[in-house]
Amino acid sequence: MATMRDILAEQRGAFMAELPVSIAVRKDRLKRAAAMISDNAARFCDALSEDFGHRSREQSMLTDIASSIAPINHAIKSVEKWARAEKRPVQFPLGLLGARAWIEYQPKGVVGVIAPWNFPVNLVMAPLAGVLAAGNRAMVKTSEYTPRVADLFEEIVGKYFALDELAFVSGGPDVGKAFAELPFDHLIFTGATAVGKHILHAAADNLTPVTLELGGKSPVIIGKGANVAQATERVAIGKMMNAGQICLAPDYVLVTADQEAGVVSGLKAAATAMYPSVLANPDYTAIINDRHFARLNGLLDDARAKGARIEVVNPANEDFGASNARKMPLHIVTDVTDDMAVMQEEIFGPILPVRRYTSIGDAIDQVNDRDRPLGLYYFGTDDAERRQVLDRTIAGGVTLDDVIFHISMEDLPFGGIGPSGMGAYHGLDGFRTFSHAKSVYKQAKLDVAKLAGLKPPYGKATMASVKRQMKG
Repeated sequence: MATMRDILAEQRGAFMAELPVSIAVRKDRLKRAAAMISDNAARFCDALSEDFGHRSREQSMLTDIASSIAPINHAIKSVEKWARAEKRPVQFPLGLLGARAWIEYQPKGVVGVIAPWNFPVNLVMAPLAGVLAAGNRAMVKTSEYTPRVADLFEEIVGKYFALDELAFVSGGPDVGKAFAELPFDHLIFTGATAVGKHILHAAADNLTPVTLELGGKSPVIIGKGANVAQATERVAIGKMMNAGQICLAPDYVLVTADQEAGVVSGLKAAATAMYPSVLANPDYTAIINDRHFARLNGLLDDARAKGARIEVVNPANEDFGASNARKMPLHIVTDVTDDMAVMQEEIFGPILPVRRYTSIGDAIDQVNDRDRPLGLYYFGTDDAERRQVLDRTIAGGVTLDDVIFHISMEDLPFGGIGPSGMGAYHGLDGFRTFSHAKSVYKQAKLDVAKLAGLKPPYGKATMASVKRQMKG
């Protein structure tokens, strides 16, 4: 059986032999990638539900199947335009003398993709849209928390791709560490910030360029003039999709004292309308495993012990204690303080702290006192206040008057900053992340070195060139 290093060597050899990678080949690989998901959509939905303990088929179709194929189709339509050489100006007077400069976008080679468990199909395929469009080959390490999805990828990939084009490997942390230590031409990791640090360390010895898609505490600011009913419904949709197991899920909500009661009741009303029951509701996803379920309950116990008020949105009065289904309803936490774990860790589940702010400056300070988040969400109609939030906070991306939506815009780069990540992908930005922008300069026919005073013996022409370059 081929080792990971064998597969990498095989892929790199095939890549070098193939150069240049034609647009037709790239489109063909993208079409095969889309077919691999669409042909097996029902099986992927079954595997996802099995891995989670329960996951809505419709949600999986939306968040893992359709959202895998859409970026691939976008890349198929756009790759020709993305891959064109880009002319660049040359300094005066070289252009007049016939010199030319341009950039060519070349594939890097073999890209490693380390995927997480929360969207284990989409967060493999969305990066692959850019990887394959750029002309690369790829190796994917799937998450050990979603073994059925991992097995399915490994079972079917050979029907669509040769091993030297696209390969899947699975296993626990040891395999993940060994994978990150491989000398890839680029590595993209999606997952927790703590693990991201280890990935960066592992890649450093090979000087492998790394894109990190991490997470953090993405805030919601309910600002002046916000339509509270609409805002709370949109926050509830984003928070409860996949039971809050989304890197961009709203992590806490900032409200003024006079908004607080309305926001809490709006969240309760929206959650109740969408999920009138939770345990047997086919639309509501379970928590991935016992460890995460215990971690979420630990966050609630810690907040309760430190004086927080917790409202459980349980419209059908279900007995969650008697169930082993790992279904967790929305918990709204008020009177939260900074010493509570719920305000220190990324929540990644259906727990939503609501905090007060006194002025927009105070709300901005509360955001800026924490690590830079992956997403930031502002609801409000006051242009000056909105501008202040955009200018004075730094986040990976922003959605105004909703949550999460910026990730679904193919022509916006998606990525974090600082502890929420580095680098970006999606659309053109993904193509460029996985390409090498190679500078090409074509010299004029004239003796430019002599004209520029570069050719010894140095003299008048040399000093004229120095003077010209130093002139403002």
